[in-house]
Amino acid sequence: MIYELRIYTTIPGRMPNLLARFENHTLKIWEKHGIKQVGFWTTLVGPDANDLTYMLAWESLADRETKWNKFFADPEWQEAKAASEADGPINAKVACSFLTPTKFSAIQ
Repeated sequence: MIYELRIYTTIPGRMPNLLARFENHTLKIWEKHGIKQVGFWTTLVGPDANDLTYMLAWESLADRETKWNKFFADPEWQEAKAASEADGPINAKVACSFLTPTKFSAIQ
């Protein structure tokens, strides 16, 4: 199992748009493609209150590539993304890391 850590830094004032897109569209589309989320977090205390951090679980990098590419090409996703960005972009930047658990991690 590998984990993907993604951090979206939103443009100030655009966090509600990003959260609504995940809640109302993205999670349903992920479910259709078998994408498993571990959790989502907003920053309570830290260097950037405009960050949304989330983690996905994958069987392998090949699993991630297959499912992510199908999700990204999905017309329903393309429509939801375009609609949520009708007033302009939501994210200033996106950071992505792939993680493997240590042998003593509670999550394997």
